[in-house]
Formats: sequence, structure tokens, C-alpha cells
Amino acid sequence: MCTSIVEIVEANGAGKGGDGWFDLTHSVVSYDHPHHALLEEAITIDFVNSALGPSARVAVELTLQSAKELSGALAKAAAGALLERRLVSGSECVP
Repeated sequence: MCTSIVEIVEANGAGKGGDGWFDLTHSVVSYDHPHHALLEEAITIDFVNSALGPSARVAVELTLQSAKELSGALAKAAAGALLERRLVSGSECVP
């Protein structure tokens, strides 16, 4: 299976690799054969900083169900964070 399903988004944050913490520049999300997980197919998420070379990468391979659950958890946490920011600031905030 080669799906060519790839999404790339900006990622502002930090990741911890073998050499310690590094700034992230983007995330790559794909659906294809995993490299390490013992699965037929997986959602793979790579958090990277390509300017720092191949060691500046954090990778995750998930089952489709796990990826769906993670997506839901991320959406709920982000919605909760926005609500909290509104309550604290007393106004609308722009993420």
C-alpha cells in the first residue's frame, strides 16, 4: 500500500530527541506502512526541524483507531484551553 496521504503543517513548540530538546518547525502526518510498529498500516506523525538535520525528529506510529482517539483528545484539550483563556482574560482570544 502506498497511499500518498501526507499532510504537512507548521508546528511551533519543542520536541525531545536523542540529543535532547530542539525547536520544532513543522509536523508531517501520513498514512502508510509503518517502519517500526508491527502493523499493516499506520498513521505516522513526525515532528521535525529540518534545519537541524535528521536527528531533530520525533516520530510516532499509531493505529488508525489510536490516531482518531488522539485527534479527539487534542480537539477537546484545545477547546478547553481556549475556554480557559477566555475565562481568565474576560475576552475572546486568538490562538
